Amino acid sequence: MNKIIRTMAFVSATALLASCGNGKKADNASAAQNVEERATLISTATAVRQEVPQTETYSSSVQAFAINNIAPQTGGRIKTIKVDVGSFVEKNQLLAEMDAAQLDQARLKLVNDSTELSRLRSLYEEGGVSKSDFDAAEMGYKVSRRSYNNLLENTWLRSPISGVITARNYDQGDLYSGQPIFVVQQITPVKLLVGISESDYTKVKKGDQVEITADAIPGRTFTGKVNKVYPTIDPTSHTFTTEVLVGNADRTLRPGMFARVKVEFGVNNSIIVPDEAVVKMQGSGQRSVYVVNSDNTVNSVIVKIGRHFDRYYEILEGLNEGDIVATKGSSSLKDGAKVEISKNN
Repeated sequence: MNKIIRTMAFVSATALLASCGNGKKADNASAAQNVEERATLISTATAVRQEVPQTETYSSSVQAFAINNIAPQTGGRIKTIKVDVGSFVEKNQLLAEMDAAQLDQARLKLVNDSTELSRLRSLYEEGGVSKSDFDAAEMGYKVSRRSYNNLLENTWLRSPISGVITARNYDQGDLYSGQPIFVVQQITPVKLLVGISESDYTKVKKGDQVEITADAIPGRTFTGKVNKVYPTIDPTSHTFTTEVLVGNADRTLRPGMFARVKVEFGVNNSIIVPDEAVVKMQGSGQRSVYVVNSDNTVNSVIVKIGRHFDRYYEILEGLNEGDIVATKGSSSLKDGAKVEISKNN
């Protein structure tokens, strides 16, 4: 009898334990279902189409339009220094004078050769000298004149351009020894060399206007024009060089200044979305957005982005006009997730 009672007690306990176990599994399943069905709160925006300016900003440095090293052709003593660093000079302005001893000798020879040529010309016209003698005298005079003009140019040193003196390497009385006496830089206009992506090569034309800003001159924008488009592409950087000229009439821009060049490539009629809607996919570098479906689920869609402006991205591929995309909260979403749209959307 006692054995029967123990057996019944064991069976009852086993059934009770099984019942408790089944109840726990049911509770776990219910909790999992609640977690699965819990919606993520998001904000949304509508993909719209609008005109998107195709602009890019590039870094560059201001350069002088032309640089000239002022130096005589041969050595000699510097007799007079007329200008200094920072002096603005005009084209053909006298900058320095070298010792004129050789020039004086050349002038005397030129005068003598000129006199002799005049004398022989009269005799030649009367038949008193041969043509070969007259031609030799004429050639001698021309050589003397070229020699004199060359020495004159290398004794009275003038600026070949209008600009500013940016270097002076000698003092008055020094003996010229090879280094330029002055460096003159033309800064009206100035130029900037801009490296532009090869994908935009066909969009840049000579005469196109660009905007330039310089960190050293805050609050001011300068207008420049494309002066040259270099005909080759750099195979390493895949860029081509464009030369931009800025009039710089007031000489505000100076060589060496860091500048930003804004280039306009036209306008595209494109779809745009807020930049917070675009998610960078880990590992691939691709961009995606979450499109909200009518059943309040989302699908991840890979997109090709264009320009970034005013907290918006231009979408070149992947979206249609009118698509609803997730914005706030999109970083925590997964493909197919259930969402709830915020009432403060």
